[in-house]
Amino acid sequence: METKPPVPRAILVGVQLPDVDDVMHAASLGELGRLVKTLGYEVVGTVSQKRGEIAGGTVLGKGRLEELAAMTGGTGVVESMAPARKSKARERFDDTGSTKPGASQAESEPQLSRPPEFVIVDHEISPSQARNLERATGAQVLDRTGVIVEIFHRHAHSREAKLQVEIARLKYVSPRLRESSGGGGRQQGPGAGESDLEVDRRKVRDRLAELKEQLESIQRDSDERRSARRDQLRVALVGYTNAGKSSLMRVLTGSEVLVEDKLFATLDTTVRALQPENRPRVLVSDTVGFIKKLPHDLVASFRSTLAEALEASLLLFVVDASDPTYESQLEVSRNVLKEIGADTVPSRLLLNKIDRVSEEDRAALREKHPDAILLSATSAPDVAALREAIIAFFEASMVEDELMLPYAKQGLLSDVYENARVLSEDYDASGRVMRVRGLPAAIARLRRTLAG
Repeated sequence: METKPPVPRAILVGVQLPDVDDVMHAASLGELGRLVKTLGYEVVGTVSQKRGEIAGGTVLGKGRLEELAAMTGGTGVVESMAPARKSKARERFDDTGSTKPGASQAESEPQLSRPPEFVIVDHEISPSQARNLERATGAQVLDRTGVIVEIFHRHAHSREAKLQVEIARLKYVSPRLRESSGGGGRQQGPGAGESDLEVDRRKVRDRLAELKEQLESIQRDSDERRSARRDQLRVALVGYTNAGKSSLMRVLTGSEVLVEDKLFATLDTTVRALQPENRPRVLVSDTVGFIKKLPHDLVASFRSTLAEALEASLLLFVVDASDPTYESQLEVSRNVLKEIGADTVPSRLLLNKIDRVSEEDRAALREKHPDAILLSATSAPDVAALREAIIAFFEASMVEDELMLPYAKQGLLSDVYENARVLSEDYDASGRVMRVRGLPAAIARLRRTLAG
């Protein structure tokens, strides 16, 4: 019977800085634990320390570093990477000593179980800090950015998302190539004179240029598709990861989108029509979730995904109302959207998962956010009320007008029904006379189409 490989084990490391309170620090470490779990690792411990600043060399102070090393089986000392030089006599002595009965057994006795293979730091750290921690702990070190980039790499499915993630991943790996170089050895033959590190970096630059060219081609096609939907009614679900956007998307549109209790379970943009369908049709898009300390390169890479929010007519900020840190999560979402210029788009706040909130806390939420919609994605009446609120938002901007569809252009009738609500129809000698209701821009476009 084939045995499964053991689940990688990880220790979380966090530094609580002066401007971070206990609740926020605990929430950040808890979130990091969920990220690590999403990678398929088992969290077996946490090392935390309050400091005025992150230690420049090893993130943690000396005492906490030794405590971490004791958990991972490391020395707790940042030793030189160069191997110690030994005399031949010393080598013979060490070889003889290592064969003494019971010597290796005594050394292994304190390790009662398999030590963790990973140390995960809840901050973005430099390559030298990661190297120093690896020397001291004997474990592989990842920072928060590295974990998020790896999750994005695993969960990207569409070609566009895969290209975007690979660009972000290469930008993350590039400055860390020095740590994995083999001492800067020289190349032979063509390119002689370049070190291994320089060759690797040139390959990364070439690959980045190739990926960006491919991505620009795909994004041009995406821009054209969005341009074709410009006069349609569009709603974008935005918010913190795991706030329930995909669940709302599923119940609002009847689509079979993935709903999973994992951070960044879905990365690809999904666009579906609001169900039951309304006329004119309302399109709903589910965008990638946000998170604290989201790597800047990932925000930049997901331009097309976030463009759905930028070009939407209405943003629905989905927030997990049962999370005690929901306000900081909402601030993260708003800051990311402000970064791409989407902060001017009309929006509504959705306090989701309200079924997990006590009546007392619900009253406090209503008082603090009087314009918010309190709902649960699992409640049919709540979802129906949200649908009506979406329709009412667009109805407030609609106007009534009259369109003439000549008999020679009856093939454009479906275009009229797609982009406006037909209130009545009549006929005269010139063609079909329709009383319609829709957005002013959509009706103006229809008028130009019918006249042309």
